[in-house]
Amino acid sequence: MTTITYVVRPGDTPRRIASHFGISYGSLIAANPQWTEGEPLIAGEMLQVPVRLPRRYAAQPGDTWASIAAKAGCAEARLRELNRDPEPDSQPEEGQWIELPAAGQDRIVRSDAEYGSAQLAKDLERLKREYPFLHSTVIGHSVLGKPIHAIRIGEGSFRLHANGAVHANEWITSLALMRFAEDYAKACKRHGTIGGKPAAGLYRRCTLWLVPMVNPDGVDLTQEDLSPEHPCYKELLRWNNGSTRFRRWKANVRGVDLNDQFPAFWEEEKKRRAVAGPGPRDYSGPAPLSEPEARALAEFTREIGFHAALSFHTQGEEIYWNYRDLEPPHASQLADRLGKASGYRPVRLQGSDAGFKDWFIAEFRRPGFTVEAGWGRNPLPLESLADLYPETVSLLTEAMEWTE
Repeated sequence: MTTITYVVRPGDTPRRIASHFGISYGSLIAANPQWTEGEPLIAGEMLQVPVRLPRRYAAQPGDTWASIAAKAGCAEARLRELNRDPEPDSQPEEGQWIELPAAGQDRIVRSDAEYGSAQLAKDLERLKREYPFLHSTVIGHSVLGKPIHAIRIGEGSFRLHANGAVHANEWITSLALMRFAEDYAKACKRHGTIGGKPAAGLYRRCTLWLVPMVNPDGVDLTQEDLSPEHPCYKELLRWNNGSTRFRRWKANVRGVDLNDQFPAFWEEEKKRRAVAGPGPRDYSGPAPLSEPEARALAEFTREIGFHAALSFHTQGEEIYWNYRDLEPPHASQLADRLGKASGYRPVRLQGSDAGFKDWFIAEFRRPGFTVEAGWGRNPLPLESLADLYPETVSLLTEAMEWTE
């Protein structure tokens, strides 16, 4: 390896820098003993980054981007991006030197750094280039104008929805859902399996809609220290008791808990929470669906008319499946199936209102579930994805086999 000097940019974290250069987090820390782990990086400071020498390949007669990607064991979209070739119809020329991703960088959706709204948007564009049958749309925008993306895979009559990162510090659910989107699309393309089930059969049976990051403003806030340039700097600083660290923040950028925003006995939940104003969690807002993120998700759900919905949160390895006896009769059996597939415990929950799951059941009288994924203390560390992700795959593939 050789070492280069890197100037920190706004939004950088050590894990994101390490991921960008294809090195381990530990290698970056070792190369910068002046930096104290856990301290925020400051835009403009310089880090020493150990980088691998590039892997290169000389294009042969008849080579295409797809064939080179197959030889290199990486995604075609990743290869094109690395070689700055965005034109969809272009192909490499004979003898052209092609830069290859570092070993172990064959995934589009990486899981070695914090996962924010910018990374999700980039990954989504790469996924659509690599898998043309994967479609996306923007269902709305956050308070700060960031897009809220929805992803569609499949053509079946059964319409299933799953969302993540309703709570800001539970952003690992966004990473799990995006990783599932990539693995499922790859399995479809290669006529393989996912979760032990033939991907082509799931594709024909189910139309899956994912909204991986409902709360993009909040997610970014938890991962990047609050700077004076933030448009809500003064208010957020006050609501967060003067701290610029937001790791435990659950709300959106206006201090509203989005999972207390839905019109399902909202007034009772607001009274139960007894939180008078904006803050890190549990403030229900001035009215149901007052926040653009919750409103976008509700309107999208009404527009598509899902047959079932799962809202991914963390943590506890539990599945909440009921709401005020409004759930359909077979909801408990479906919860048992999800529990058997994932190892999570189905729980009949009482004394909770105004969540997405609550509203979905009350509005449509169809099966709705809150999944408390993983185990530990929020925010779950990135390393917990290794255990949490296979369980996410089992939950989604089990639900995709259901019928109307």
